[in-house]
Amino acid sequence: MNSSPAVRMERHGNNGDNGNNGEIALIVLQDSARMNPLGRPLQLRLRELLAEVREDTSLRALVLTAEGRGFCVGADLSSMGGAQGGAQGGAQADGRTLGAQTADNMQQLSNRLILDLQQLPVPVVCAINGAAAGAGVGLALAGDVALAARSAYFYLPFLPRLGIVPDLGTTWFIERRLGRARALGLSLLGDRLGAQQAADWGLVWACVDDEALREQALATAARLARLPAGAVLEARRALDHAAASTLEQQLHYEAERQRDLVGAPAFMEGVQAFMQKREPVFAPRQPG
Repeated sequence: MNSSPAVRMERHGNNGDNGNNGEIALIVLQDSARMNPLGRPLQLRLRELLAEVREDTSLRALVLTAEGRGFCVGADLSSMGGAQGGAQGGAQADGRTLGAQTADNMQQLSNRLILDLQQLPVPVVCAINGAAAGAGVGLALAGDVALAARSAYFYLPFLPRLGIVPDLGTTWFIERRLGRARALGLSLLGDRLGAQQAADWGLVWACVDDEALREQALATAARLARLPAGAVLEARRALDHAAASTLEQQLHYEAERQRDLVGAPAFMEGVQAFMQKREPVFAPRQPG
């Protein structure tokens, strides 16, 4: 597969082995010397690889992780105009303010990266190997299952250090996972949240030993790869619908989804497997 200095992708089999015919994609951020800031080249390459995963129907799960002591430290501040004297918000070379330039870049690239992950038709495991800071928190939480190495932590310097709001979906993710009180506290106080406490609070699925993170992430992805095609999309949509619905509305939504899903091939295979006392074997994704 194509690679770049910033990001690489591998394929792994369901038993975790590295191989060309594996059903699990492993994407690794590799700018470890700088703790993987979200510069434009890295984001563009990451979006390219996510598009590959989306289009390759032989892939059934994704693990996103990084090398070094940081998962992602957020925006590449050294590449922003403010770092070279434009911090007062004056016009940039193209006539836009630094704020307008930043917002436009987010709308055209960074926000789409988060949506790429949320809309991917395969389950996504984020293996958070180290510090997730700033916008890196949004990236770390954009998957379906988050595993954090014991040495990892989450840090939101936006408001206390920079006077800007958390972005890349961070406010959306932390409020829904932690509740308003903890989300506000993390946003305003800027305290580091360690991996174990993050797991205890429900921000991530589990905290694991550093040396076991990659193996555990691949093992989790292998389990998810055995799900029926479309299962992760159904789960995301159902929970999103529940977050904005009354109980009565959600009961109606569930019944209507069963109208379409009960009797479909995945359901019939599940029933047969139950009757035959075996594990179900679901068909892979279909093109289109």
